[in-house]
Amino acid sequence: MSLSFEGPARPGRMRRSVVMALPLLGCGLLGGGLPGSGAARAAQPDTSLRDSRPLMGTRVDIAAQGPDAALLRHAIDQAYAEMQRLEALMSRYRPGSAVSRISLAAGVVPVAVPPEVMAVLQTAQRVSAASRGAFDVTVGALKSWHFGPGAYVVPTDRDIAQQLALVGAQGLVLDAGAGTAFLARRGMALDLGGIAKLPILEAGLGVMRALGIDNAMVNGGGDVLAQGLWHGRPWRVGLRDPRAPERLLGVVAVEGGGVVASSGDYERYFLSHGQRMHHVLNPRTGRPSAGVHGVSLVAGSVAAVNGLGAALMVQGQAAGVALARKSPGVGVLMAGADGSVWASPAMAARLEPAVS
Repeated sequence: MSLSFEGPARPGRMRRSVVMALPLLGCGLLGGGLPGSGAARAAQPDTSLRDSRPLMGTRVDIAAQGPDAALLRHAIDQAYAEMQRLEALMSRYRPGSAVSRISLAAGVVPVAVPPEVMAVLQTAQRVSAASRGAFDVTVGALKSWHFGPGAYVVPTDRDIAQQLALVGAQGLVLDAGAGTAFLARRGMALDLGGIAKLPILEAGLGVMRALGIDNAMVNGGGDVLAQGLWHGRPWRVGLRDPRAPERLLGVVAVEGGGVVASSGDYERYFLSHGQRMHHVLNPRTGRPSAGVHGVSLVAGSVAAVNGLGAALMVQGQAAGVALARKSPGVGVLMAGADGSVWASPAMAARLEPAVS
């Protein structure tokens, strides 16, 4: 089913919501009329391998091409091992993780953290400042919300008010020289769910590149990072309506290297009294963000978009328009809760109709 635009592809409103990234790896879908000479295709190695494993509370898929199957297998295994190592450092659900140790020591003592964790925390502070608090990793203090299957909980107004008092990015104190992180008040807690995944996926891709695998893709729950080509052609990433995931609505081509990052109210949610309760919490209200159904961002690097999806979920379409003006190379697509979709010029220029 092809994507239907209101006339030629251009910034503005489209008829359907188009969020959540889906790599297209089938030979027919990858053909799709995208550029790629016969010589380039012939020069590509024929050996390819795909794998899929649970990681970071979602499924992480890897597809790669290389000179031989043994090297591919080794590179993919090493990539997963590195991503698992970083998850163990940054997950708030691991009692011994650096993030858990920072939260346990809140209001008491600074905690020494590995460089990888410090880098993510520094990025979180920059995004928080740039978004005027719309993104805030101290939302970990909002502990009464539960989005796991069979354990759904909507906190009381009193619980939200008490925990919201402990949310505030200014309470996260980093000392890069000493390599420490400190939460200023007891009860504060970190949640890096909105900013750690992309760097972890990027690290996995980097491991494969260091081992000589130039053509690879990593997909973590709809966040897609790619390098090189797939069978001599650009990687193709489909953008689909999360409320009708069987329907592919548009395609973005990624050649050489790039990222397609998605955030939305469709991955972890439940319904309460007819209202959608999802895991993207507004640090200003302590409740799920409202007004934006989903955000997709396309860029050449993780650094250009990390943390921005969740921030835009809270800020709304006006912030997406401002981001597009400030960073014209970043494609922005925002789906409103009313079904309308706004696409920036960069996104509209890249988004192609899907081939059924």
